[in-house]
Amino acid sequence: MAESKNNIITHGLSGKVGDIIVFSQRGSKTIVSKAPKERTGEPTEKQKKQIAKFQEATIYAKAALQEAATKAIYEKGANPEKNISAYNVAVADMLGAPKIEEIDLSQYKGKKGDTISVKVTDDFKVVAVKVLIENADGTLVEEGNAKISANGLDWIYTATKENDDLTGDKITIQATDLPDNLTEKEQML
Repeated sequence: MAESKNNIITHGLSGKVGDIIVFSQRGSKTIVSKAPKERTGEPTEKQKKQIAKFQEATIYAKAALQEAATKAIYEKGANPEKNISAYNVAVADMLGAPKIEEIDLSQYKGKKGDTISVKVTDDFKVVAVKVLIENADGTLVEEGNAKISANGLDWIYTATKENDDLTGDKITIQATDLPDNLTEKEQML
């Protein structure tokens, strides 16, 4: 892909020229790229899933930018110098779910006030991290939302109940981002 700079002939040009090149506009830039080949045959199941996922992302981005508050959030992530619009940021955000990088249970001993620390990342913004603590038999001990720490990466959950027997207990972490993508990870005590 090439970029046309200060060319009075190609500036603002868009469209396909024969079967060779395509001109398109990205912000104030004219982009020149090789013409795509016609797809032959039916797409594979994997391709169909990817097409559907991208369609969902574009629908989400269009709807998100209709809401003033959400649009303002995505505009902060835009970079006009690199031709990255709020729409591009919203599409990318929808396509990528949060990642639960690390669960630190070293400070959780089953006592009220003990903490569980979770490191969560996202390509744009993590909006919530929920912690569920279950006994070995599956009964729920407690659940609640973690709070973001000062470093902006770690989420801290503070236990609100006593949990006398930790043997076989399961900790479930649920992280969500702005488009409500959910990532879940379990860890046994």
